[in-house]
Amino acid sequence: MSSLSVAVSDSLTITRRNLIKVKRVPDLLFFATLSPIMFVLLFRYVFGGAIQVPGDLSYAEFLLPGIFAQTVVFGATITGASVADDLQKGLIDRFRSLPMASSAVLVGRTVADAGLNALSVAVMALTGLVVGWRIHTSAGEAAAGFLVLLVFSYAISWLMAVVGLLVRTPEVVNNASFIVIFPLTFASNAFVPLESFPSWLRAFAEWNPVSAVVEASRQLFGNTVPGLPAPEAWSLQHPALYSLLWAAVIVAVFLPLSVRLYKRTASR
Repeated sequence: MSSLSVAVSDSLTITRRNLIKVKRVPDLLFFATLSPIMFVLLFRYVFGGAIQVPGDLSYAEFLLPGIFAQTVVFGATITGASVADDLQKGLIDRFRSLPMASSAVLVGRTVADAGLNALSVAVMALTGLVVGWRIHTSAGEAAAGFLVLLVFSYAISWLMAVVGLLVRTPEVVNNASFIVIFPLTFASNAFVPLESFPSWLRAFAEWNPVSAVVEASRQLFGNTVPGLPAPEAWSLQHPALYSLLWAAVIVAVFLPLSVRLYKRTASR
């Protein structure tokens, strides 16, 4: 068997282990699906009446792509917390003593978390349909919108894996990741149009990859405002391409870095 086949086989084994663990801990599955519902209902009914969207588009249709992006980015932090937890408990040391591919533990973790994120997006989509969100494009374009969200989320999982290997406890992962993810998520077009931002913040938000993910999903779901002029920034004129480029760069940098750290990091 080639080294690639061994790596794929080991990664599938670890992925299956992580998914079985989720099944055996129903609390994790419950809260992973409950929090997206809570976000949709809170933003739809608490902020929806106070935020005006240009044109005839309802706030529910403007909001849902932003909520999707926020949830998948925040959901990626589970990877970092889980890696830190496994390291703290000595589980990673036991994995390293086995004859298996070095990348399998991290690949299995990120793939399993991507599955959990896909479930969260499905729950949010059903909740969104209940509160007024609609898709106005074809099934293929809608599937592409969900794919952009999940690909970007998967890339962020690798960044979070590096954070999980560097810190001492899962709690530190949550605090450290929020320092980066909160500004990226809220300084974007996820919840309000960029026209309301001051010029300096708008320039940042236009090139923020989260804004591109939101804009790409809005376009692919048909949740844009008809008649408005196209965005001036290249990143928002080609949001799907810009999002996928960011995802590729993040994976290219943090996948090899996390595997290297995995080989060197000792249990705490």
